[in-house]
Amino acid sequence: MRLGLFLNPGHNPGKPTVDAVAWDLELVRWAEELGYGEVWIGEHLTVPWESCPAPDLFIAQALRETTRIRIGPASLNLPLHHPALVAHRIAYLDRLSGGRLNLGIGASGTATDWRLFGIDGAAGDHRKMMWESLDAVLRLWTDPEPYEWQGEFWSVNKPESMFDGLMGFHMTPLQGPHPPISVSGLSPESPTLRECGARGFAPLTLAFGLEYLAGQWASVAAGAASAGRVANRDDWGIVWDVFVAETDDDAIRACLDGGLGAYLDKFWLPLVKQVGLVAMYKSDPAMSDTEVTAEYFLRHCALVGSVDTVADKIAAAVDATGGFGTLIQIGHDHAADPGPMRASMELLAREVMPRVNKNTDRKESTIVL
Repeated sequence: MRLGLFLNPGHNPGKPTVDAVAWDLELVRWAEELGYGEVWIGEHLTVPWESCPAPDLFIAQALRETTRIRIGPASLNLPLHHPALVAHRIAYLDRLSGGRLNLGIGASGTATDWRLFGIDGAAGDHRKMMWESLDAVLRLWTDPEPYEWQGEFWSVNKPESMFDGLMGFHMTPLQGPHPPISVSGLSPESPTLRECGARGFAPLTLAFGLEYLAGQWASVAAGAASAGRVANRDDWGIVWDVFVAETDDDAIRACLDGGLGAYLDKFWLPLVKQVGLVAMYKSDPAMSDTEVTAEYFLRHCALVGSVDTVADKIAAAVDATGGFGTLIQIGHDHAADPGPMRASMELLAREVMPRVNKNTDRKESTIVL
């Protein structure tokens, strides 16, 4: 199992942007130093707690701070961008990266972003826009001839050469035929994840609960089967709240006193309660919504605790889901007291993951024998 880092990025809305970015870049530097394989940066335009409207600009900075780790947007919400612009900016960024760019795409699940752009998300237009946009981007990168194309939502006209020096479309990615593509999905019966499986892309999902995760993979596998493919669990990345300390109580306290606790208390848990999704976190359906507190979430829904506890929780997740390729830790803002976050990342990379992989190797060997 590989290790990655995901940045929403989650910050208190009152934090100056320059300070927020400085902390996020510190996390990226730590991730590379500790051997993480990838970093993802989110995109939201109308969410004050997750205020990165241009992940490509952050990635351009992060590439100058690193030399090995792969970096990408997740998700670049394709309904919010014209595909010709996406094709140029991603190809350019891939060249700037020296070929270590990943491309995570999504349909956008944020109602206020839909409102901003006049997208009818309730009718599913955001999903249709995403796939149409991706098809347009891939064609721009791979079709050498000029053409005019009109889709349901987008039009793209690949120009021929004109005059002296106007060579038409020329900006293609460094990685051929394109950077690795991951597709974000959410619901257990996600049509986006089903199509992801059918097209052979890598699924990237958020850990809403073990039953949700099992359902998400079932959608990927069903989509792959419909296209005559076999979905590869090694391609699956799961984004999870992870925090490791010397003891369970130390880990819980560090989260509650730091950025993760504030994010849960002031933004995330109130949001999922308002939109009717909090049941996915309940161990008992009879629980009231008020019982799903930040501490409850950390103890029962996140990978938080000592090295032993977190390793055991990951093992349980592997058993419940059937296995996945990359554990992607969410990086929250602990800039006011960075020591526990740094220690958590060290323990995760140097103690938890080697133990998880050793146990996984042992189980696989036993099966083979």
